[in-house]
Amino acid sequence: MDKKLILVTGATGYIASRLVPELLERGYHVRCLVRQPLRLKARTWFPYVEVVQGDVMDPSTLAPAMEGVHTAYYLIHNMSSGQGYTSLELNGAQNFAIAAEQAGVEHIIYLGGLADPDGKISYHMRSRIETGETLRKGKLPVTEFRTGVIVGPGSISFEMIRFMTELMPIVFGPVWLQNTSQPIAAQNVIDYLLAALENQGAQSQVFEIGGPDKMSYAELMLTYGRLRGLWRKYMILPGIPLWFMALGVERMTPVPAAIARPLVDGLRSDSLVQDESARRTFPNVNLIGYEEAVNIALGQLRPDRLEPTWRDCDRPVKFMKHEGFFIDHRCEGVDASPEKVFRVVAALGGKSGWLYADWLWKLRGWLDRFFGGLGMRGRPDSLKVGATLDFYRVEAIKDNQLLRLYSELKAPGEGWMEWRIETEEGGTRISQTGFFAPRGLWGFAYWILLGPFHRLVFRGLIHAIARQSEA
Repeated sequence: MDKKLILVTGATGYIASRLVPELLERGYHVRCLVRQPLRLKARTWFPYVEVVQGDVMDPSTLAPAMEGVHTAYYLIHNMSSGQGYTSLELNGAQNFAIAAEQAGVEHIIYLGGLADPDGKISYHMRSRIETGETLRKGKLPVTEFRTGVIVGPGSISFEMIRFMTELMPIVFGPVWLQNTSQPIAAQNVIDYLLAALENQGAQSQVFEIGGPDKMSYAELMLTYGRLRGLWRKYMILPGIPLWFMALGVERMTPVPAAIARPLVDGLRSDSLVQDESARRTFPNVNLIGYEEAVNIALGQLRPDRLEPTWRDCDRPVKFMKHEGFFIDHRCEGVDASPEKVFRVVAALGGKSGWLYADWLWKLRGWLDRFFGGLGMRGRPDSLKVGATLDFYRVEAIKDNQLLRLYSELKAPGEGWMEWRIETEEGGTRISQTGFFAPRGLWGFAYWILLGPFHRLVFRGLIHAIARQSEA
């Protein structure tokens, strides 16, 4: 059977970036509409999709993206645009619906927000609902899914839960911490989006989707803490202003300021499934409970399971909080072959030292041994997966391309160092990334207090690797 061409908008976003590989696996042809195509370059599925640069706010860019499309996924929100984003959302949806109709698209699938439209809800949730209504004003059938908290690494709502719970032994919050939600596993959201492709009976309907558990926002955080092995309590402090809560979310989590305020505001009402038609229409979607979904997310707390959003190298240095990690990423062009660069990287450690501030590496190893750790153990005759290298263990190695080391230091969290070597026009690019997944408050304190030393050493190390490679 000739598979249909599927358009995915918002391809740099959380759900879209996980939907695309599932569509490809099922044999669909996928086209991605994105404002900045280079932001997709590091995704493993990038070579297998067609990418069209465009913006729903610019109708002239939509016709090329819609040509030949059977079904279009509308997975866009404009919260990051700041004040006035609600009108932008409606304008974008209207532009999209008109362009899809003119191009002969047969079906639109939209992911919105779960809230009672007849109740007192936030501007953000009202905008999500009105966006769906705008899409449905056209002549095309629209399948709309409304969801609340999505549980999975990279989901804005889950990362807010994760980082705040990791950091705060006692979670202080307003009375809305006791409001009820119906969290849904990220995989189940993908399951519904995929099921709507082939289910003709689902067209022109609105479905409320949630997982099997109904929990307060406080319970979501406490349960995460328990599964992570952290003692956590919460305390209600009435009267905390919205701006103060949003500021705290911005400072403590990966959620940027422009998104934090509408996101926090959206938590001030319950988010529950009132209409169970999704369960009846899509009986093959096996719902995952909250605890299982959290355990799945925690099982993906590894560098090789992350969406590599830091690797587009639009900036030579990036510091990020991303999917449970603190990330220090640096990249540099090198006038040397990949083979030579890799030889330099593979020679790090042991008697050869670490090329920059080797005494600090040795001091860290000595401190580790002093506090009962393994300390510096030298280097093996040859690097291979499982071999020890000072206080690291080789986790992944690929000649002339990749070396990833797992830290076995005693620390309140887990750490990795990774080097990637890629050929580019005019030479070679080396990228160096330090990962740290903090465990609890002490993990945050460890990374922040050692931050100046990490930045000094990591900056010096990649420069030294580049110089040695070019020598």
